Amino acid sequence: MNIIVEDLHFSYPGKDVLKGIDLCLEETEIMCIIGPNGSGKSTLVKCIEDLLKPQQGRILLGGTDSRKLSSLDIARIIGYVPQISKQIFSTTVFDAVLMGRKPHSSWRSSSEDIDVVIEILITMDLADIALQEFNNLSGGQQQRVLIARALAQKPKVLLLDEPTSALDIAHQLEVMEIIHNLVHKQRIAVLMVVHDLNLASRYADKIVMLDDGKIHTSGTAEKTLTCRNIEKVYGVEVDISGHTGKLAVTPIRRVNQRGLGMKQKGFLKDSSVSSSCSAGSKGCLFNSNRAYVKKY
Repeated sequence: MNIIVEDLHFSYPGKDVLKGIDLCLEETEIMCIIGPNGSGKSTLVKCIEDLLKPQQGRILLGGTDSRKLSSLDIARIIGYVPQISKQIFSTTVFDAVLMGRKPHSSWRSSSEDIDVVIEILITMDLADIALQEFNNLSGGQQQRVLIARALAQKPKVLLLDEPTSALDIAHQLEVMEIIHNLVHKQRIAVLMVVHDLNLASRYADKIVMLDDGKIHTSGTAEKTLTCRNIEKVYGVEVDISGHTGKLAVTPIRRVNQRGLGMKQKGFLKDSSVSSSCSAGSKGCLFNSNRAYVKKY
């Protein structure tokens, strides 16, 4: 199943977040959404998942306008792993993953549901902790359980918002390899938000780089992950190499103050105020702008 997003706009009160997004995610394709903080990545995922309602545009799931589908229909199509789970499961890992079968089950779990959960626990290397309490797990283990719960839905599309954020390097690679293999084994489409440009380069079939709610560029890693694009969007000078067969991005230095927003937020009264200071220094931000510091 494919996803087509057409002219998507979303705004919070007083803030335009998405400004005309167009993209197409095909079956068995991994798409990584990248961009600086506040560029609209998580908002885009939440609109596709139907957690947020866009003010303009449409989202087609397999050719069907998502507005014509019920929440249950969407849950049978899309598996979603949020950026940070604030949910507290006073239950075992097994039962937490079993929750993912709810869109397909009545109030009582079937033998098929149990078989699906067991298979996924093994795939995600969670079988040994299946009877442990979810709340007692490490952050990385909890993240893997949440991914397993989404996979238990047997989705046609998997949405992940920073799925490796709480994982060490070994488990980052493990989870990404699992996702990569599932794409082709189960013929699903995957859209994920990532901050690690090297993970995007290694695993994405297509990369979409957002900047201030718009698509700055999209396509292959070779097209999107250029020194010019990264400097323009992130404000960072980088070195890009390809000796491993995949592009590798190494940051060198910041080239501007993009993203800090100090002047825009009123912390700095004028550009002459120095950010480097000692206690009591005349030019110190926290000495000459006490009113602003107190306010914020």
